[in-house]
Amino acid sequence: MSEDQVSLVRRFQSKFRSACSSFLSDAPIVVAISGGLDSVALLHLFRFAITQSHQLHAAHFDHCSRDESAADAQWVSGLCRAWGVPLELGRAKEALMSEESARNARHDFLESVRTRVGEGVVVMAHHADDQAETVLFRMVRGSGLRGLSGMSEYRDPGVWRPLLPFWRDEIALYAQDVCLNWREDPTNREQRFTRNIIRNDVLPEIESRVAPAARRSLVRLADLAREDEEAWLSLLNEVLESLDLEQDREALSLDFKRITEFHGAVRGRILREVARRHGYPLDATGTRLASDFVDSAQSGRQIDLTGGLRLRRDLDRLVFSTKAVSIVDRSVLISNSQPGSGTALLGGRELLVEWSPEKSLDLMSECLA
Repeated sequence: MSEDQVSLVRRFQSKFRSACSSFLSDAPIVVAISGGLDSVALLHLFRFAITQSHQLHAAHFDHCSRDESAADAQWVSGLCRAWGVPLELGRAKEALMSEESARNARHDFLESVRTRVGEGVVVMAHHADDQAETVLFRMVRGSGLRGLSGMSEYRDPGVWRPLLPFWRDEIALYAQDVCLNWREDPTNREQRFTRNIIRNDVLPEIESRVAPAARRSLVRLADLAREDEEAWLSLLNEVLESLDLEQDREALSLDFKRITEFHGAVRGRILREVARRHGYPLDATGTRLASDFVDSAQSGRQIDLTGGLRLRRDLDRLVFSTKAVSIVDRSVLISNSQPGSGTALLGGRELLVEWSPEKSLDLMSECLA
């Protein structure tokens, strides 16, 4: 390695240590490693650039979505052995072909590893380019401020993204200077995935024809949106204290007269935050319906919103609760000559339904969700 390369490596590692200083603790660290460039570089940084004493682990999840995935897991195992890093391996029970199912299974696995090693911190390799792509995707979907904030550098319970301040080219240069090897995922070039279309087509086209600094502008937008979102939350906490919130196991209520004093975006923010705390995030339509209800509701009136949330006025209180579920004994005729099973929605519940050719069977009140 030349002197220039040594200097670049040291500067990058110093910048990384500085970026980590606010979040490092004595908690065990679990680096999520796919075997790709970004996660291999991240593991290398924690193994060789962070000198603080802490437990370091790696975790790799095999989605079983392509023929090479088992070889990837084997390669990651060899890398971790060479670097002396304990590795947790997970594997899907069946091939996960959609982005959502793969992400959910991976996150469940990482969370299980995090708790198993002693309430550790899962470290992800998302970087500034990923942030720009995320913000652009959410923008075209019509996200609000919270969505435009992009990915947070740290979020509970225990997820940390220390590479967010770094660009992909910086990480690639570091990996090259320290002579790292990594695995290439061919699915990163497949246009059936939305993230690949944005990364490989949309953003490059915008940068070449519209805005050369589009990525940096999108990351700056995320920073500004996050600042505004944090300001809103700070104000909301003050406002919520004035609303005389009361909560028990089944409902959450607030002062009805006080909420009518707020209008527009402020009232919408309050209603969304109260619903979120009750476990029911409101979308734009639900927020508008809830706000309209506040304008016209007489005592005793109620409205059912999406997701199982019920809003009710009881005298001087606005009550957020779960919709009551009514299970009715009934039979359902299945026009199918073969035995089978499935699910049906009844009274707001998803129920298991079993049938056979001999007779129609009653809906069984075994709640699946």
